[in-house]
Amino acid sequence: MKKTHVTIYDLAREMKVSPSTVSRALKGHNSISQEKIKAITKLAKKRNYIPNDLAANLRQNKSNRIGVIINWIDRKFHSSLVCGVEEEVSNKGMNVVITQAHDRYKDEVENAKALINSRVSGLIVSLAMETMDYDHYEPYFRNQIPVVFADRVPPPKFKCHRVIIDNAHAAQVATSHLIDQGCHRIVLISGNSNRENYRERIQGYLQAHKERSLKVDKNLIYEADTKSEEEAIMALREYMSSPHQPDAIFCTSDTMAVAILQYCKKVGIKVPDQLAVMGFNNDPITSIIEPNLTTTLNPAFEIGRHAAKLILDQQKMKWTSKDFKTIYLETELIVRESTMRKKL
Repeated sequence: MKKTHVTIYDLAREMKVSPSTVSRALKGHNSISQEKIKAITKLAKKRNYIPNDLAANLRQNKSNRIGVIINWIDRKFHSSLVCGVEEEVSNKGMNVVITQAHDRYKDEVENAKALINSRVSGLIVSLAMETMDYDHYEPYFRNQIPVVFADRVPPPKFKCHRVIIDNAHAAQVATSHLIDQGCHRIVLISGNSNRENYRERIQGYLQAHKERSLKVDKNLIYEADTKSEEEAIMALREYMSSPHQPDAIFCTSDTMAVAILQYCKKVGIKVPDQLAVMGFNNDPITSIIEPNLTTTLNPAFEIGRHAAKLILDQQKMKWTSKDFKTIYLETELIVRESTMRKKL
């Protein structure tokens, strides 16, 4: 089979020196004369030699790579999170390896195994919807490889690094806004309450009703399995066919809320007069779609940046369980046309 790349051994044979001399020369080592360094460097450039950093890292049992496990790279929140990670590490000589779990526990486990086998020096994870145990991260902790959970995190009893928002408070503020706009039958389309962030958003929704002394119809809380556009529309159809139609719908992702806005326009449901619609995340499309979508800023880029900073900080010190941190980032309700109703 034809060789596809030039090695140190090829350069050594051509220069009639030892491989170790070539290696030192390419690193500019002072034990090699400047004349020989220039000659070897020139030949390496001519032959398109590429250093095998991976092999060197494996010998040292470390790498310059940070692994990232997200669920859907094509969703704006996750892609922004990855951008935040890359922004923080790009000028620190680190590379980012991205994997997708597609909200499946099995895929998440396989990704975690693959990344540790490739000797990543840190891992950032946004948990899959199906993930309920975390044994696949034990090898990281055992080998003192820092792990940071971002946005979707394990429950409080699991000791780890976290970068999150106050989901309960954010949902409480959002629900209170809908109530203030005269909405009394508010559908909440959430993720599964087994996931910590969605459980907290449901708590915030309930708390907002409690503060206003409003009774909650638990049937108005819909826990989505996939949080897909199709599932959101299916839920909306079900609720709008009820004799007691909702007057607002609060989706815990902009992906679902935008799909609902488009469906309402298609079938003639007037937003916000007939149905107020709210999202969560503040994806760019929320300010473009008509009517503009009210949403909550979920700072994905900053979540990724802070998660990466935790990894880098952890690498500078000896790893211990006492170093576990939880970082809370601020959110903001962004009110737009889709919820601005006249007071009833």
